[in-house]
Amino acid sequence: MTALRTPDAVRPPEAVSTGERFSRWADRHRKWLFAGPSVVFTALLLAVPLGWTLFLSLTDAKRSVRRDFDVIGLGNYADVLTDTERFWPSVWRTFAFTGGALFFELILGMIIALLLWKPFRGQGVVRTIVLLPLVATPVAVGMMWRLLFEPNIGFVNEMLGWVGIPPQPWLADPATSLPTLIFVDIWQWTPMVALILLAGLTSLSDEPQEAARVDGANAWQRFWYITVPLMRPVIIAAVLLRGIDALKTFDILYATKGKGGGAFHDVETLNVYAYGLSFDYNEYGVASAVLILFFLIILVVIWVLQMQRKGKQS
Repeated sequence: MTALRTPDAVRPPEAVSTGERFSRWADRHRKWLFAGPSVVFTALLLAVPLGWTLFLSLTDAKRSVRRDFDVIGLGNYADVLTDTERFWPSVWRTFAFTGGALFFELILGMIIALLLWKPFRGQGVVRTIVLLPLVATPVAVGMMWRLLFEPNIGFVNEMLGWVGIPPQPWLADPATSLPTLIFVDIWQWTPMVALILLAGLTSLSDEPQEAARVDGANAWQRFWYITVPLMRPVIIAAVLLRGIDALKTFDILYATKGKGGGAFHDVETLNVYAYGLSFDYNEYGVASAVLILFFLIILVVIWVLQMQRKGKQS
């Protein structure tokens, strides 16, 4: 006769091997074992550069990376926060660029998503065309639009001449440089917002729309009172993702205007300002202080958007 196997629950502890105990423990904690290495690696990637930048912001490091430097405490932060010529204008430009781009990208993205929501003939081709701006790198996009907006030979002014409008300075005038680059950002990144919103629309149930249609609600009422409330978490997620990305925009600005955001710093955002301090003037301590302040600003923006998201969901 075959001996009956003793259940694990009644087996004495000394009868359970070390390998079995480890196997059971690993099975209970498998999600942490699988995710742990990547989490630790990502944390190190964030902590080490951030910690070094924070340390440099408390020093007078400048001119050369090999030069000895001294710890000066919060002196760099005091200098930066009292700089009304470069720092605070760059803060304003950063939020103006982000707010202006995000506002129009949300509106246009929602319009495109609504147009692509229902199936129609050639929908795949239209979606491909809409997503084409995302294929190019931001630097290539910046250089392309720089040529198109060139005051003398640019195609944009050439088209304006066809309808009798005189050539415009676009990127050459400090008054129009920032709005022009906001337009460029809208052109490239509206498809991404539309893609996020379209994914949210396709996940909605048709029942609320049908019920509202039966009750006599028109298209605008169904959109404003049904679609928008149901899409609110997706809209906030799109604002969070695109807003943070727009805050960090550097490549388009630098590719079109160069050092300092132009001769008059007309498109100098915090990223461009910190880059100039580091690589143009070798003021590593001051640049690190600017980056830490910028990092804190991004954290505050994320916190505000997360609070808005939680408030809407509750």
